[in-house]
Amino acid sequence: MTVVHNPILRGFHPDPSIVKAGKDYYLATSTFEWFPGVMIYHSNNLSDWELVARPLNRLSQLNMEGVEDSGGVWAPCLSFCDGIFYLIYTNVRSYRGAFKDTPNFLVTASDIKGPWSEPIFLNASGFDPSLFHAPDGKKYLVNMLMDYRNYQTAFGGIVLQEYDPEQKRLVGERKNIFRGTPLGVTEGPHLYWHDGYYYLMTAEGGTGWGHAVTMARSREINGPYEPDPEGPMLTARHLPAWPLQKAGHASLVSGPEEEWYLVHLCSRPVGEKKRCILGRETALQKVVWEDGWLRLLDKTNVPALSVEVPDTHNGMLPEQKRGEWREDFDGDSWADELQTLRIPLGERASLKARPGWLRLYGGESPESTFRQSMLARRQQSFKIQAEVKMEFAPKNFQHMAGLIYYYNTKGYYYLYLTQDDSLGTVLSVLACDNGETFFPMGAGMPVQIQKTVWLRLCVKDDQAQFFWSADGNIFEPIGTVLDASKLSDDYPGGFTGAFIGMSCQDLEGNGIYADFDYFSYIEQE
Repeated sequence: MTVVHNPILRGFHPDPSIVKAGKDYYLATSTFEWFPGVMIYHSNNLSDWELVARPLNRLSQLNMEGVEDSGGVWAPCLSFCDGIFYLIYTNVRSYRGAFKDTPNFLVTASDIKGPWSEPIFLNASGFDPSLFHAPDGKKYLVNMLMDYRNYQTAFGGIVLQEYDPEQKRLVGERKNIFRGTPLGVTEGPHLYWHDGYYYLMTAEGGTGWGHAVTMARSREINGPYEPDPEGPMLTARHLPAWPLQKAGHASLVSGPEEEWYLVHLCSRPVGEKKRCILGRETALQKVVWEDGWLRLLDKTNVPALSVEVPDTHNGMLPEQKRGEWREDFDGDSWADELQTLRIPLGERASLKARPGWLRLYGGESPESTFRQSMLARRQQSFKIQAEVKMEFAPKNFQHMAGLIYYYNTKGYYYLYLTQDDSLGTVLSVLACDNGETFFPMGAGMPVQIQKTVWLRLCVKDDQAQFFWSADGNIFEPIGTVLDASKLSDDYPGGFTGAFIGMSCQDLEGNGIYADFDYFSYIEQE
């Protein structure tokens, strides 16, 4: 047997949906406002995972321009039937008020790597849609029902409706099949058929510290569904010191030897404030069917820190290796680990204007939800070092470019080069603390350089420090030690995770650009 240590996908990989196709496993996770939408990983042993697809890579499939922080792609559901992959997703356009605008879509592909089809609109009655391929050949969509009436619960239950693949639309009556348990906030539904029962798996208790996985079952697909009498089958809500917190939102799959496994989201608190700077990650649990209900292998409901899987180990793949990741921008495209905010960069980025470099044309401010020029990757370890080599010639204070440590428009730290009216070319730090913007260094530090500068970020648990160099060899700290824990779901509020990346602003809109020779990321634990 091979021991798999949780989480299996580290750093901002929430809402996992897993499916088996032949001997292969595919796992999809949410991406929220980051583009392209959805990350799909492949494994043939449940131990080693490789990023193989980012299916929503066209604006015709996913346009998130203007969506608020932590909007966009929520909880994709990946399934496989008769040689076709089905991907269901929500593009959340608003969610913070009483109303939530949550259109749900379906795309398909015969190959997991694509091309994926143009989207089919399904409904907008709520989020977390999931497609169930029933034993009789019919297909059903389940999703949570959103209720805007403040005298009701906002989470109005789980609704089911048949999907007709010939007509490419939902048909028949919508039925509310499950109102949830006293834990409340019933969402994240998946339907399964096992041993004569339809099993409805849901997430409950909210996506924070009270998160849980609950099961209900019925002999009929339309219900009524009986909740598991023992309560949630997975949660850490009663163990605040447990290393894996916020355990919930799960998906079920059979293993290579017909055993059963569960993937679910979790978070790992760090520092004195116990904030989860890596966001919500994906963990794996072994489960068994016992007396008609799904149970963790050890018969508790506490997420295990490690799990044994059959010994089909093929060696660690890049996603699991701790070490150096580097993008030198020498090819026709950049690495799949890099993402943009809300929409593609399009003409705001070029790998051809200066071969071997990324040319990033200035976009809107770090607080824009429309057209930022940022290319970043998720933080996946508590101890990291990220570095860029940049050439930039700012002409005034509205020109900015540099290295950004980013959670969302209300939480980030930015080491950037700009031009000050009195001091000339300066390096400065811009911080946004829960929506309050300030400058820890004031106008910044004058730098005697032509155009080239090396910028570095070092993070150790809940502390972050920027560095700079004029020659790429000797790095000096710049600015104060920063609180990395503020870039988490637990501080400004949201559902994503910390990113590190390259950014460029031209606030007067005249086409200023910065060139980046490389972007390196080293995990140091």
